[in-house]
Amino acid sequence: MLTKHSRVAIRELVHEDKILLVKWLSDPEVLQYYEGRDRPLDLAQVEEGFYGEADGETRCLILYDEEPIGFVQFYPVGDKERFIYGYADTLEILYGMDQFIGEPAYWNKGIGTQLVEMIVTYLLHEKNADRIVMDPQVWNERAIRCYEKCGFKKVKLLPKHEWHEGEYRDCWLIEYVRK
Repeated sequence: MLTKHSRVAIRELVHEDKILLVKWLSDPEVLQYYEGRDRPLDLAQVEEGFYGEADGETRCLILYDEEPIGFVQFYPVGDKERFIYGYADTLEILYGMDQFIGEPAYWNKGIGTQLVEMIVTYLLHEKNADRIVMDPQVWNERAIRCYEKCGFKKVKLLPKHEWHEGEYRDCWLIEYVRK
């Protein structure tokens, strides 16, 4: 177990988790928020995208009362993203993260907030992160509210930043800064 808090835990992905990822990443209800409904993933795509070369990424399963309910990954932000985001200080330890709850029955129950708080705490204490960033699409107000509850602040609009359902969408660069 990588980390646990109350009823929420995360652990690193294992090969058998690919079936859950295929289930979640082919569900239109989930895809409307992650990847897009026009891009369902099959087994080969999950194996390539989630089990291929990691480039420093840590990929994990989210558990609630030991039941798998979603996915989270975190990673050191690379030079290309640092440039796009406008972070010039290469000595600063900068992490990115993204996540989704793949079981809609667990949405709107505060689990996302617990999860984000857990990952932030883990990255600050175990990875010594100075700053943690995400780039949610501007229309995803529910996710943005969750991140703001956890201490993230909007810092920069990223116009036409992410391809989603047939068009480039604007995103917010949001950050959590070590206090």
